[in-house]
Amino acid sequence: MIRIAVTGAAGRMGKTNIEAIQAAEGVELGAAIVEASSSLIGADAGEVAGVGKLGVAIVGSLAEAINDFDVLIDFTTPESTLANLALCAESGKAIVIGTTGLTDAERAELNGYGTKMPVVFASNMSVGVNLCFKLLAEAAKALGDDYDVEIIEAHHHHKVDSPSGTALSMGEAVAGALGRDLNECAVYGREGQVGARTQKEIGFATIRAGDVVGDHTVLFANEGERIEITHKASSRMTFAKGAVRAAGWLAGKANGVYDMQDVLSLRD
Repeated sequence: MIRIAVTGAAGRMGKTNIEAIQAAEGVELGAAIVEASSSLIGADAGEVAGVGKLGVAIVGSLAEAINDFDVLIDFTTPESTLANLALCAESGKAIVIGTTGLTDAERAELNGYGTKMPVVFASNMSVGVNLCFKLLAEAAKALGDDYDVEIIEAHHHHKVDSPSGTALSMGEAVAGALGRDLNECAVYGREGQVGARTQKEIGFATIRAGDVVGDHTVLFANEGERIEITHKASSRMTFAKGAVRAAGWLAGKANGVYDMQDVLSLRD
């Protein structure tokens, strides 16, 4: 059995990850971690997650549980993720990262750990979203520069980063297929007299409202037609199932930074 640790175990995503672990074969919950100030330290992680008693007590730091797991699933903040990466690297552990909002420098630091440990890092763990990445690249190659590209995403009002990591990954998939640098062609929102749209820009529009789990649409538009590729998530379980699948796949892999395209064998 592959032992999985979950950070943020008392949060929405953490509890869903624990539920997904319990439903999967070949894995088990080895550790559950919360902030050191949490009142839930010592509680049974399964009871907190609503899946019944598991005999795994919640702890207040990753270091306390370092001998209790093989792979860590981390959906936290960039600062916490980088600290957890360092500790896992020192201890010979693998890690699955679903944290978004990392800066270019933080992503570079994350990628540097690929020489020390196996890592799966993805902006979205959903199988459907990762299939969309591949479809988007194929669509962009076929349509070329004649089609305007706009990306619209919606999430719940608690989400702190914008655009979403998934939206940015979709933009990267399209830009890469078209031979563009997303850092140079992305336009994040428009207001006032901005002038006519340039041919090669990729626009982003962001919605934050209610309890939207995650909606993403990439629009390819030309004179006379529109093509839309859309993914809508109605439950966080879709991300949790993907993360658990990635954890099972990652165990025993060689050092390196992988993504869900590797996990799902979607790489060309």
